[in-house]
Amino acid sequence: MESVDIGIVIVNYNTRDLLRRCLKTVLASKGVSLRVCVVDNNSGDGSAEMVTADFPEVAVVHNADNVGYPAANNQGLRLFGYNDDGVSPDAPRYALLLNADTELPEDGLASVMAFADERADVGVVGPRLIRLDGSLDKACRRSFPTPEVSFYHMIGLSKLFPKSPRFARYNLSYLDENETVEVDSVVGAFMMVRREAIRDAGLLDDSFFMYAEDLDWAYRIKQAGWRVLYYAGVTVLHVKRASSRQNPRVRVEFWRSMEIFYRKHYAADTPELVHALIVAVIRLQTRLTRWRTELAF
Repeated sequence: MESVDIGIVIVNYNTRDLLRRCLKTVLASKGVSLRVCVVDNNSGDGSAEMVTADFPEVAVVHNADNVGYPAANNQGLRLFGYNDDGVSPDAPRYALLLNADTELPEDGLASVMAFADERADVGVVGPRLIRLDGSLDKACRRSFPTPEVSFYHMIGLSKLFPKSPRFARYNLSYLDENETVEVDSVVGAFMMVRREAIRDAGLLDDSFFMYAEDLDWAYRIKQAGWRVLYYAGVTVLHVKRASSRQNPRVRVEFWRSMEIFYRKHYAADTPELVHALIVAVIRLQTRLTRWRTELAF
């Protein structure tokens, strides 16, 4: 049996109306065969019930708790045949992580897939994402947050020198947003991954709750020998933070995720004093963020 082109996993948390619009654009896509799964992280707004009623062709996974973004995505990926210990031969040729607050052009999926099909060494592709005001979603093309890259970003040099290839690597703002280019990572809001890349790198790391799990996946996929490309030929609307702004926990989770990523990929090669400073800054930011969140709520 011929494989489906793309298996799409949409993790949802209380974004029913945005999710409805997203699914309408997904199912209106031309030139591709799709399987679609919504993994609902215990929404209280009737999101899962809406999908079941309005989109019967879409599979729905109901979680009793908010298990986080990577764990929920892994549930959908396993449903399609991507597993921790291998990939089913009938799994879709590509997996797509897609946020519920995105809207796709009708030829968008076919164009991104065709772009990847022409480049056999590409494991991950992400398109140009724009915000509601038409500005670029800066997260759609990124460098890995090495200690050096993160330092320049945190002290503001990336903002002072947005066209500097040295200081502005965090969001690659020195590059033309209309230029297709190889990058370290794209964003999990639209992250298309080749089946064989998942076979080689495994699923997402669910020790993250939200943030940096897409960076970590891209890092491991690149370690496995695949390239990651930002494709400027397709533009996707991204409302951004539609779910995260409803959950105060994610403000703290950003810093926890940064620590997980740093310890996984950079701590072993970082000088002891620098390591101590990095961990101290992350812990301080975590405490300050938790304190501000408690005051706000």
